Amino acid sequence: MDSIHIQGGVSLQGKVPIQGSKNAALPILAASLLTKETSCIRNCPRIADVYRMVSLLKNLGCKVSWEDGGIRVSPVHVCCGEMRGEAITGMRSSLCLLGAMLSRCGEVVMEYPGGCVIGERPIDLHLVALEKMGVVFSEENERLRAASPEGIHGAEIIFPMVSVGATENVLLAAVLAEGDTVIRGAAKEPEVTALCHYLQSCGAVIEGVGTGELRITGRSGKVLEGADFTVPADRIVAGTYLFGCIATGGNILLEGAPFDQMEAVLRVAEQMGSSCDVTREGIYVQSPKRPKLPPSLRTAPYPGFPTDMQSMALTAMTTGVGHCLIEETIFENRFRVVEPLVEMGADIEILDPARVLVKGVARLNGKAVEAMELRGGAALVLAGLMAEGQTQVSGVAYIDRGYENICRDLRELGARVVSV
Repeated sequence: MDSIHIQGGVSLQGKVPIQGSKNAALPILAASLLTKETSCIRNCPRIADVYRMVSLLKNLGCKVSWEDGGIRVSPVHVCCGEMRGEAITGMRSSLCLLGAMLSRCGEVVMEYPGGCVIGERPIDLHLVALEKMGVVFSEENERLRAASPEGIHGAEIIFPMVSVGATENVLLAAVLAEGDTVIRGAAKEPEVTALCHYLQSCGAVIEGVGTGELRITGRSGKVLEGADFTVPADRIVAGTYLFGCIATGGNILLEGAPFDQMEAVLRVAEQMGSSCDVTREGIYVQSPKRPKLPPSLRTAPYPGFPTDMQSMALTAMTTGVGHCLIEETIFENRFRVVEPLVEMGADIEILDPARVLVKGVARLNGKAVEAMELRGGAALVLAGLMAEGQTQVSGVAYIDRGYENICRDLRELGARVVSV
């Protein structure tokens, strides 16, 4: 589809199941390369980025098939060497294949990874950490070449700042390394925990899971086993629909939502006047007709408020009561959604590249707007739900990278939305 058309003004009502986590599924699929047996990765979302990862695995020689409830990966005949193609340059998460391929093959040549334009997102943390483990990097025809001439060895890795991707890459390189690896300042995000649990189910030895210090006992000369593993529900998708409910003054049940991973988000939702009740089925959200704005909101690494949810929260606040100062501490270009929201009638003042002041207005007006990145695109869909009249969101390819079928899910909740 090329665009999403929304007729606004309808409160979301009903229930919606939450898909599997994009940010957990991708590194777990990459980790399947470390085994010599078949793995079944269940609850993988059918989204563009997962299809790209499947294509990459097939190009590397894996047998990959979609089955009811999951993806079966057999990496027995992996071809070591180059990784090329649009799937790498168009997907930031392809970078986690670096650590996996180095563990499996000892060397790899790959295109520089791409993804959403939400900041510089340098890969220096990945490279410096892997260099400490014996990896040598060079540039070859504008591509990244990595090799471990004497094999990957364990090391003490101290990250000066939290990086989910770099933590995952070191994990993937360390599980089959010679000796032990300690990661200090490791990311605590649930997606890192899910990767650790998958690796443990394959036979990897990892201690400190869920904390900022991970200890990995390398299994050099051995192989990991295959595993049957279920990807957890996507906390960002659940949060998207939660803020859609708040934005429209609705009442919804987020079926299967990972409430234990969403404490910071639920806290903000309750500050905005919503009640969020955890049940055996998921999270039941009841919202007032018009939300209250908390005085401030600041993104932070987990367990803080996630940067991936900032655009949705900002959007839901545009028609609230009061003012909110939003500070973005993770990515320097997360406020690209501000300009189209202002075009729709929002009152948002950019104080500096890291801070905006949101002042609630009575309503938004439907406009033709363009998604510039994944989460900002989803936020513009929420803006369309809130707005009077019709909103057209183009740039849908960005949204498809993280949502199985956002239009279907919103229609399940009563929204008037179609893809064209």
